[in-house]
Amino acid sequence: MPTDHRYPDMLRGASLRVTRPRLAVLAAVHDHPHADTDTIARTVREDVGAVSHQAVYDVLRALTDAGLVRRIQPSGSAARYEARVGDNHHHVVCRHCGTIADVDCATGETPCLTASDDHGFVIDEAEVVYWGLCPDCETRRAAEPA
Repeated sequence: MPTDHRYPDMLRGASLRVTRPRLAVLAAVHDHPHADTDTIARTVREDVGAVSHQAVYDVLRALTDAGLVRRIQPSGSAARYEARVGDNHHHVVCRHCGTIADVDCATGETPCLTASDDHGFVIDEAEVVYWGLCPDCETRRAAEPA
């Protein structure tokens, strides 16, 4: 099982035991940004063989709780996972095919963390989702007869 040499250190740094399923899930999330659980499970099975869907869910939960991966769930979509953590980036989602891409914060460090009224909350993350059509879907739409 070829694994990035950083993954065992990442797990240990998060006080998680280094196991083959954890290494495989972490690698799958890094290799397939914004993948859903089914895609991650399929990738893990290709890498380590038999592993239950529940085991993949459990590993994803442990990695998310440890801050090694981020769980996102755009409206109407299954949960997706990404390895880009620790910043306040956002996402753009295609309304037609569901493709997701990262979008850096528009300006400044974290301008959207300054709410007009925080209602006493200590805000540490803001989630912005941009919706539209990806270039492929827009090209197909434009080529359709009116």
